[in-house]
Amino acid sequence: MKKRFVSIVALAAICLLAACGNDKTNGETKDKVQVTTTTGQVADAVKSVGADKVEVVSLMGPGVDPHLYQASQGDIQKLNKADIIFYSGLHLEGKMGEIFEKMDDDKPTVAVADSIPESKLLSADGSTSHDPHVWFDIQAWLYVVDSIEQELTKLSPENEKLFKENASAYKKELEEMDQYAKEQIEMIPEESRVLVTAHDAFKYFGHAYGLEVMGLQGLSTDSEYGLKDVQELVNTLVKRNIKAVFIESSISERSINAVVEGAMKQNHQVVIGGELFSDAMGDEGTDEGTYIGMFKHNVDTIVSSLK
Repeated sequence: MKKRFVSIVALAAICLLAACGNDKTNGETKDKVQVTTTTGQVADAVKSVGADKVEVVSLMGPGVDPHLYQASQGDIQKLNKADIIFYSGLHLEGKMGEIFEKMDDDKPTVAVADSIPESKLLSADGSTSHDPHVWFDIQAWLYVVDSIEQELTKLSPENEKLFKENASAYKKELEEMDQYAKEQIEMIPEESRVLVTAHDAFKYFGHAYGLEVMGLQGLSTDSEYGLKDVQELVNTLVKRNIKAVFIESSISERSINAVVEGAMKQNHQVVIGGELFSDAMGDEGTDEGTYIGMFKHNVDTIVSSLK
């Protein structure tokens, strides 16, 4: 009962802020579309399409796990100041769902994954819900770029031509990266195309490029794992002679280290193949701080370790 009371109070505060947080100051209209996003992947797509016609603020930076993220008071203010909010969707930002629902009455609040045809979405194991890690299938992510272009055009129709040109150029880069990934993954011997990570974030990646994917935790890092889960994964590594596993930038290494240690106890040597970017991208200003740079880093790290 107490938790429900706190939730109601929090939502009331959000509504109050939304009422008074209109970002048109002193009657002045901003030149740029003010955008607030959740993840870095979504922010990068908005920046690529909007260029200098948008001002983008991303709530979740490098190393941040969106599954467990809880909005701060400062985040609520950033959301209120936006002309439009883009978030990933499919319950990726699970703890922020109520906030987006409330704010949708006040301004466009867009779950970009909703633009992807259901035929391209993968189901969560043993569930009727969909896997939210859609950015690891570039062919699915192309729909997201189109959706962002359309939404920005609604707010700034005078820039329609620019948005369309930018989206087209960005999609061409994405197609090139998709082809690069396919060519590189082909270099891995077929029997070695097994990707083992801390949580099940790479299902789309595996589906797109022919890799078998294993995660210690489920789709969300909010799910628990125990000694039984660790032992089952260890047994699989030993049985199939899998030599490398991968850590993730937004998740503690503890779970994967437990797997490595468990394999050693069975006289099977497993190495950490490298760090992958899963739910978060790299530092701003680096190649890995962009969607394409992040994707290339992951491909190169996986191939170099499994090849």
